[in-house]
Amino acid sequence: MKLDILAFAAHPDDVELGASGTLIKHIDNGLKVGIVDLTRGELGTRGTADLRDEEAKRSSEIMGLAVRENLGFRDGFFQNDEEHQLRIVEMIRKYRPRIVLANAVSDRHPDHGKGADVVRTAGFLSGLPKVKTEFQGKEQAAHRPELVLHYIQFNSLTPDIIIPFGEEVMERKMKVVEAFSSQFYDPNSDEPETVISSKNFLYSVRYRAADMGRMVGAPFGEGFTSEHLLKVEALDHLV
Repeated sequence: MKLDILAFAAHPDDVELGASGTLIKHIDNGLKVGIVDLTRGELGTRGTADLRDEEAKRSSEIMGLAVRENLGFRDGFFQNDEEHQLRIVEMIRKYRPRIVLANAVSDRHPDHGKGADVVRTAGFLSGLPKVKTEFQGKEQAAHRPELVLHYIQFNSLTPDIIIPFGEEVMERKMKVVEAFSSQFYDPNSDEPETVISSKNFLYSVRYRAADMGRMVGAPFGEGFTSEHLLKVEALDHLV
């Protein structure tokens, strides 16, 4: 299956928080979109890996993803090394996306920056024919995404671009975030409190989207950064 957009996440729920509005908007416009989670989030203070698998499935159904996979890297301990790079190269060559989304380049959780680095590295290596990978016993062809962008997570980063969307997409974004009920605010939960389980954090998801939208004259939006200069074919393509 060829995808238009493939989003990578260090943990299940990373994409939901940082880029799900963007994915929903593009799915609604007819694009094929998928997510690859690097870990199962097994070190999370709340919930279990099995529960997060179920939550990721519910979230994926709400978004309308074409595919979602989990590479099963060790939460907290994966590295930007050859072993992990090649697994990601396999995913990029398997789905051949035009656009790749990756974790924030710098963030509170160290896995997010590591996730950004390993996906960015793999995105380059995937385009090199002499880097050999196989899928189902067959050698994969080289493929390099046209664009790699990084979504914004816990830390407030200055975006290079903002994708705008309206109230209906925002409501669905909140539903996919709330699908991870083990991680976020639940007044009936007896699990330990964390930074992201507070009511204030859940409010901040909507507030940040509203603030991003405000900066571009839209109801809501999500910001992305790029490690490379972005090419625009013509000035009238810009809004």
